[in-house]
Amino acid sequence: MSSQTAVGSALPPPKSIAALLLLAVMWGLSIPITKLGVLTLPPLTLTALRFAIAVPLLLLLVVGRKRLPLRAVPRMAGLGVLGIGVGQVAQTFGVAGTSASVGTIISATIPVFIVFFAAVRLKQAVSGRQKLGLLAAFAGIGLVALGDGTEGLFDSSAVGAAWVLLSALTIAFYYVWSVELTGEYGTPIVAAWSTLFGFLALLPWAGWEMARTPIHLTVEAVAAAAYLGIVVTTAGLFLWLSLLRTVPARIAASVQYLQPIVGVALSSAMFGDKLGVPFALGVVLVLAGLALSLAPNRESSNAA
Repeated sequence: MSSQTAVGSALPPPKSIAALLLLAVMWGLSIPITKLGVLTLPPLTLTALRFAIAVPLLLLLVVGRKRLPLRAVPRMAGLGVLGIGVGQVAQTFGVAGTSASVGTIISATIPVFIVFFAAVRLKQAVSGRQKLGLLAAFAGIGLVALGDGTEGLFDSSAVGAAWVLLSALTIAFYYVWSVELTGEYGTPIVAAWSTLFGFLALLPWAGWEMARTPIHLTVEAVAAAAYLGIVVTTAGLFLWLSLLRTVPARIAASVQYLQPIVGVALSSAMFGDKLGVPFALGVVLVLAGLALSLAPNRESSNAA
């Protein structure tokens, strides 16, 4: 009876499982919705509109909290410029130049790169299994980006795939760097202020783009920006933080496996992406890389 109780207590409640599935859909839609937005809006403009919607909502997180110390402003600004000015902008440029399916799978490697950067910057141990996961993910990226050679790289370009890969690397480093700041100031403050600084740094470039490029503000583009700003950036953060309080991290991390599956399925339905055998093999390798990279080290499981 005691063993049954222990097993039952280890399982998250149905409400938390439903929330995890909802989050996988919310975040899995991110790349397909971005693709929908860049069909009518240029990349910098779409990114700026997204964060123009998200920033006021995120700032509500810090109402009533302690002020950000002046000494933290340079690091917070650098974090925002890295995460938004480079990471999110590169992702939008990449999605504009590649298929939504390719963008989804390459973006799914972010947790793999987090393991690598955490080892470099935070001196966290990396097991042989996690190193194998990194290699598997890179091999999968190559297969996904190259496709089967018969569909024009799945109507994508190597440059577009490279932009998404740059985004994955940058966002992974952004998350690792933010660990240091959240330890000092808390997640809501870091999320809100870094997003604000990143948005302010993006504005001049978005203005330059709008001055040089015809802007067609369609209902689809506004809806895409609203979804990315409200659902992905703000509501997704709230839901993720609440889940981390109630669900073991190893179970919460499972959402990383569901996102690419949701994203590819919806991309195929929305845009008719052609998914050949090399793409399927690449997906398998990327998911295997995720599984190996997110698996806890036996030696450090207690410390983690």
